[in-house]
Amino acid sequence: MSSRFVPFFFLLVSSVSNAQIEDLSFGTPETFDIMTWNIEQFPKNGQTTVNYVSDIIQNLEMDIIAIQEVNNINYFEQMVDGLNLYEGYLESEWFAGLAYIYNSEVIQINALYEIYTTSQYWSAFPRSPMVMDLNYYDHRIIIINNHYKCCGDGIFNSSDSGDEETRRYQANLLLKAYIDENFSDENVILLGDLNDDIAETSQNNVFQMFIDDSENYLFADYEIATGTSANWSFPNWPSHLDHLLITNELFSEFENEDSEVKTIKIDDYLSGWSEYDQNISDHRPVALKLHMDGSLSVNDFNNNNPIFWNTPNPFKTQTVFKLNDLAEGQKIEIYTAVGQKITTLHKLLGLNTITWNTENFSNGVYFAKLIINNQQAGLKKLVLMK
Repeated sequence: MSSRFVPFFFLLVSSVSNAQIEDLSFGTPETFDIMTWNIEQFPKNGQTTVNYVSDIIQNLEMDIIAIQEVNNINYFEQMVDGLNLYEGYLESEWFAGLAYIYNSEVIQINALYEIYTTSQYWSAFPRSPMVMDLNYYDHRIIIINNHYKCCGDGIFNSSDSGDEETRRYQANLLLKAYIDENFSDENVILLGDLNDDIAETSQNNVFQMFIDDSENYLFADYEIATGTSANWSFPNWPSHLDHLLITNELFSEFENEDSEVKTIKIDDYLSGWSEYDQNISDHRPVALKLHMDGSLSVNDFNNNNPIFWNTPNPFKTQTVFKLNDLAEGQKIEIYTAVGQKITTLHKLLGLNTITWNTENFSNGVYFAKLIINNQQAGLKKLVLMK
């Protein structure tokens, strides 16, 4: 029997084409893993898109995914409900909504809110930026999710307020001012479909104010933007439009050898770009992993040996408190942010959980006090967002 020589390049192509979504990976238990993804009018192809995206999210094992362009809240909630370990938050569907999906086992939400929401800012922000204030173990991190105005001719014309580049430039000025004023000493990640090139020359670069302030800001994906187009996030043009900007509080974490930033080329795990573009999105996600110091549990923010915690948080209709033991005489008192007690929840015999149903309560921040034998034993911050 004669042997047949198989060229190396054929073996390489075959190995890539045989890759499956199940082979996707990125996040690790040792790193903070975050991804921005314009998911293009989700769901682009109905239930088929939901199935694809669900599998992708589960296999990438991100801690947080900042999403742009959710068009159907019902499909979005259906998808999130089917995900293991994940919770979701969608503010609105106005102009294709911004959303978050996050691993509730390692992420504790302090607050979720939009900024620059009034009409005077609508030119700069067709979709109001969405802020997620969170704790990842013992680290407070601020995430600002964005979807800037698209299109333009690549020329920044500051004299034309309707110019697309001018609108994106104004958005960056406003966000830099907001971060500098409110989060000057915090870990901040500004990300999203920012719809412009961070590697352009200075006269046309709408991000120049961040680039010039290199002591305080760094585009984690700058090497992607200046590298080969094969790794860009928007192949149809092609261009690299989806970015992750970090503040100097995260510089050392980013420089750690275990940290990484990359465009997730999901199309390499399908039959090709056409399958991805038809069924999922015209944007690839861009992901960042940061090696963060510290090893406290997400339940350890107020107590090195937590005796109660709740999930999910934030929540819409109910949250479940879990108690560390079955001791009798335990109850939970719920207070408003100004200290008014609104309800008391009693533990049932033999159970180590207490459920708070919130259908009759309004959105806002609340506090839960664990009372054991008439003494306060623990305190938790709650965020109700219907």
